[in-house]
Amino acid sequence: MSVHGGHSGDYCQHARDSLNDIVKAYHDQKFAWVGITEHVPPVSDNFLYPDERAAGLTASAMQARFARYMAHCRNLQSAYQGRLTIFVGMETEAYQGAVNYAIQLRDRFHPDYVVGSVHHVADIPIDMNPSEYAMAATACGGITDLYAAYFDLQHDMIQALKPSVVGHFDLIRIFDPDYPARLKTPAIWKRICRNLEAIASLGLMLDLNVRALLKGASEPYICRPILEKVRQMNIAVAPGDDSHGVDTVGRYVADGIRYLQSLGISTIWTRPGIGASGSSGL
Repeated sequence: MSVHGGHSGDYCQHARDSLNDIVKAYHDQKFAWVGITEHVPPVSDNFLYPDERAAGLTASAMQARFARYMAHCRNLQSAYQGRLTIFVGMETEAYQGAVNYAIQLRDRFHPDYVVGSVHHVADIPIDMNPSEYAMAATACGGITDLYAAYFDLQHDMIQALKPSVVGHFDLIRIFDPDYPARLKTPAIWKRICRNLEAIASLGLMLDLNVRALLKGASEPYICRPILEKVRQMNIAVAPGDDSHGVDTVGRYVADGIRYLQSLGISTIWTRPGIGASGSSGL
C-alpha cells in the first residue's frame, strides 16, 4: 500500500503520465490500497511555481483543474471497486493562508483523507533547489532558525487541519548534509517531540516517504532518530511512494516496509480517514 502517492502529469506540472496509467500501475503491482494525494491548488498566483507559470497556469485555472482531479478520482474509485481500493485524498501546504484554504477545499470536495505537508518556510519553497533553501534560511536568520520555523509551521498545521496523515515529517533536512547533528540541537529536538506528541494525541499517521531514496538520500523521510522516538510513542507509520509517474509507482515501498519491521514498528496499518488515521485494520 501507499498512503501518499499518485501525483500525475494530468494534474501536477512536475509529474508525468496520466492518472489512469498510474492507477493501473498500482493495480498491476497488486497493491491492496492506495491513496491518491494530489497537491492542492495555490491560494493565489503569488504561490505559483516556475513550471506552473511557464505553462501559463493561474491559481484560478489550477483550482478548476483540482475540481476535475477530484471528479476523475471518484470515477476511478468506482471503476476499480473490488479490484483496488482507492482513497481519494489531497496534499496540503502550510504557507500564508494555505491551511484555511485547505479547510475550505476539504469542506467543498470531501476527500477521503488529507495529507498535511509543509513545502515552504517564510513563504519560500524549501524543496525545489539549494538556492531557494538558502534563501529561506536567510529569511529566517540561519539554518537552525529555518528548522525551528519549519516545525512551528508544521505544528500549527497539525493543530488547525488535523490531517489524517502528516507528510514527509522531516523534509526540512532535504538540502542539509549536517542534518543528523542539526536534529540533536535542543531547540529543534524539543519541537520535533512536541509535534510528535500532537500527532499521537490526535491519532494521526506518519508518512514514511521513500521517494527520498529515489533521489539518492541515504534514508527516507522520516530519518532513523525520529523513527526511534516514533516507535517509543507508538505512532502509526505507513509507507508512501510519493509517486510522480508510472516508473515510480511502488518504488522502494518494500524497502520501507522492511525498514519499519527492522525497527519494530507495526506494519498492521489502519486505513486513513478524515480527522484520524482510521479504525479498520489492514
